[in-house]
Amino acid sequence: MPMTAPDLDWYFTPGNRFERSGDHPLAGTMSVVRAPGELWLPSGRVTACDPFVSLGTGEAEPFTAAVPPGRYPVECAVATLTHPGQEPGDRPHQRVAAARLLISGAPAFSWEPALLAGQDLSELGDEEFYGYGVDAGTGCFYDAACDESFPEDEDGESPVWYALFGGEEPPDDLGPYLVDAPEGGHNLVAFTSGWGDGAYPTWVGRGADGQVVSFVTDFHVVPDGVGARA
Repeated sequence: MPMTAPDLDWYFTPGNRFERSGDHPLAGTMSVVRAPGELWLPSGRVTACDPFVSLGTGEAEPFTAAVPPGRYPVECAVATLTHPGQEPGDRPHQRVAAARLLISGAPAFSWEPALLAGQDLSELGDEEFYGYGVDAGTGCFYDAACDESFPEDEDGESPVWYALFGGEEPPDDLGPYLVDAPEGGHNLVAFTSGWGDGAYPTWVGRGADGQVVSFVTDFHVVPDGVGARA
């Protein structure tokens, strides 16, 4: 069967810890960082992609699960990583484990894959998932109606590039970054993507009443089985 969601709320509980044994042992402690402002969704059609690959090209499509238009907070679950039994140093190794667009303060009662039009879960094999590809170590959330407000990135010349890098590499922190479009009042929220490039699933959290309460992109930093749902 296709991949099922872990307990994504576990990711966003500060102080939660995980350990991974084996050939590449790893320990992590979770914290949460919120974007300095809110994401504007004028149409309520949520889109997620690598902004350096798809933003402004007309290629990114919104999820089929739409929400009421409005302004919503975005936050990142950040894992501070060490070897098991070690303490973080003066410059701790951190990665964005997941990014969450909060539609409601209600807890998620269930999780389902965030799908694009035409995607069919029955076509997926064991542990497969639909997700967006990352080729520049970055992900984002924005409204589909805002896509044309952001120019396509060309040779590091875009609002997203300057927000993350300030014209230089590497970024000062992991994000999330609130990025304003050059005109129109539109914006997006961008963040670094876990270990970097790859493909990552987004999940839709629904409350007990069936309404969408959140979208969460999992960047596969937290090991499988940690925070698993019963």
